[in-house]
Order: sequence, then C-alpha cells, then structure tokens
Amino acid sequence: MGERVAGRRFRWLWGAYAVSVFGTWLAFDAFALIAVIVLHAGATEVALLSASGLAVGAALAVPLGAWVEFRPKRPVLVAADLVRCGTLLSLPVAFALDVLGLGQLLAVSVVVAAADITFNAASGAYLKSLLPPEDLLVANGRLEATMWTATAIGPPLGGTAIGVFGPMATVLANAVSFLLSALGIRAIGGEESQQSRADVPSGPRAHELRAGWRHILAHPTLRPLFLNTVLVNSLIMASAPLLAVLMLGRLGFTPWQYGLAFAVPCLGGLLGSRLSRRLTVRHGRHRILLIAGALRACWPVGLAFTGPGTPGLLLVMAVEFGLITCASAFNAMLATTRLELTPPDRVTRTLTAWSITTKAATAATTALWGGLAALTGPRTAIAVAGVLLLATPLLLPRHERTPHSSTRK
Repeated sequence: MGERVAGRRFRWLWGAYAVSVFGTWLAFDAFALIAVIVLHAGATEVALLSASGLAVGAALAVPLGAWVEFRPKRPVLVAADLVRCGTLLSLPVAFALDVLGLGQLLAVSVVVAAADITFNAASGAYLKSLLPPEDLLVANGRLEATMWTATAIGPPLGGTAIGVFGPMATVLANAVSFLLSALGIRAIGGEESQQSRADVPSGPRAHELRAGWRHILAHPTLRPLFLNTVLVNSLIMASAPLLAVLMLGRLGFTPWQYGLAFAVPCLGGLLGSRLSRRLTVRHGRHRILLIAGALRACWPVGLAFTGPGTPGLLLVMAVEFGLITCASAFNAMLATTRLELTPPDRVTRTLTAWSITTKAATAATTALWGGLAALTGPRTAIAVAGVLLLATPLLLPRHERTPHSSTRK
C-alpha cells in the first residue's frame, strides 16, 4: 500500500513548516544563551526565563484559541508568523543599540510562546480542512520527519553560527524563517471552508476555550491520551536542564559533546516517523499507539546512570535514540488520531487547550524538579522522573474507539 500524494497546497504548507522549524531549531536555546553570554544571568534567572515564558505565553493563548476557531485559518497562520518575526527582530535591534535587558528577553519569549500555541492549533485545523482523512497520517508523518531532521541539524549549526557571527545570529535567522514561512502559507491560495455559527465570538473569549477541554475530557480515547502525553512530556522536559547541569558540570562534557549527544539520536525521529505508517498498516493504529506510547516511557530512567567519558556519551546517545524513535512514531499517530476524533468546529479550541495544558504543566514540573535537584542532586531528580515515567503507560487507552464523524457539530 503506497503513500498517497497530498497535493500542491499541502506541499506549500509542508515547505513553510520546514523553513520555520529549521529556523526554530537553529535558534535552539538562543534565549538562554543570550541571557548567559550577553546579560550574564545566573542559573536561577535562566530557569525563571524558561518557565515564565512558557507559563505566561500559555495564559495569553487561552482567549485566542476560541477566537481563532471561527476565523479563516490561513490568515491566522500568516499573522502568527509575522508576529514571531517582528518580535524576534526586536532583540538584535536592542542588542545593536546596547539597550537589551532581561525584561525584553522575557517579553519576547512570552509573545513567541503565545504565537507558537496559536499557530500550532490553527495549523492542525487547517491541515484537517486541507486533506482527506486517508492522507492525514502520511502528512503528519512527513511533518514529524521534518521536525526531527531539523532537530538533528539545527542545534549544531546554530552553535557554530553563534561562535562565528555572534549571539544574535540564530535569532535573526529564526526571524527570517518565520517571514519565509508566512510567504509560503500566503502562496497556498484557494478558498478555505468555514463552519457557520450564529454565536461566533466577536473577540477573544477565554470561556469559549472550555469546549476544547470538555471535548478532550469527555472523550474515552482522547482523555487518557491527553493525560498520558501531558505527564510524559512534562517529566521528560523537566529532566532536560538537570541532565545539562550533570553533563556540562559534574561530568565535564564539553558543549560540542553535549550537542552531539542530542543531535545524533534525532535520526531516530526520521526512523520512527517513517515506520509509523507501515506499522499501522500491518498491525493497526491502536496497537502501535499503545506499544510506541509504552516504549517511549521506558528509556529516560537510563539517563540517571550517565557517567563520564565516552561510555557516558554513548549511553546518552543510545537512550535518546530509543526515546526519540518511539516518541516520533507515537506522535504522528497521536496527531492523526486527535484530528480524526475532533469535530471540525472544535479542532482549534481542542488543540489550543491541549497545547496550553502541556506548556503550563511543563513549566510547573520544570520548576518543581529544579527544587528537587537542589535538595537531592540532578542525578537523583532525573532518576525520580524516570521511575515515574514507567507508570505512565497505565494512562494509555486500552480499547480502540471508532472515530467521530467529521461532520458532527
């Protein structure tokens, strides 16, 4: 059974996504690097910058989700790209004028986080309207593969660019990537179908977003998937800065070794995204969703045993490769299942609610695990997160449900 050709309009969307995601990963950890290198911020300030940007950005996205639901999605995508471009460009301008401060860096991270959530929710709804249901898994697999390719290539190139051209090089490149993405989405063309609704909100209303959470929590398949992914993502992301402290501090790895330890395993993302559709055709989506979802939770506990030297570096690479391979296979199927089980008039609100909860939970867990590491040490805190992750497969749905009709209102 061969892959379907998704069409010209999807290829424009895919190209725009590829440009922006490569820019984003090229600028991976750019805010933290600017805070340390340019503003001489300490560990507490960098942690606060990361957690606050996620939390406040998620809060700002709450009223936007419902407002976007009943608007044409393509103009929203273009606007979100242009907002991210303009906001990021303010940083090199302020740096050139020698007026850059931590407050501006925090404000930019908040606006970018809110625009990210809005863009991702609108793009999911637009993708569902753009393609027939049988093309969704192929499309999500291609987007997932693109993301992991960017993850493997972007950070090492970004580190080199910062070393050669200075701390603002990747921020400027990321801003340009959003501008190119906006132009690509603008070029898609075509008419966009709209759902008619008498009570379309005239402006952003936070209470309208409750429909997204209600849909997730009331659905017998989406509810366990939601709880599982929020918990898994939060525990994995909370461990990431602790592993950086462990590797770059106590174990004495150099920055290039640290970057290599996470760039090489991202090739597993390509493998997982390519395998997801083939395995689904052979074994069924529900079975592979369960298996990949369970396996991705088994790897992170191994990071607690990271030691110095080459053996430690190889251990991190092996663990991350296994984690990323399983996660990428799971993510492509999750994205497809989520779209299929959500009516068209609730897609944006559902994806916004999902993203807001994930980012808020990640911010809270990151702060909590920072406190745990201060009391017990980073290795112990990583081990606790890994052990908790082993229990998360219990939240995965045990029974397969028939998708709702896409015409249900």
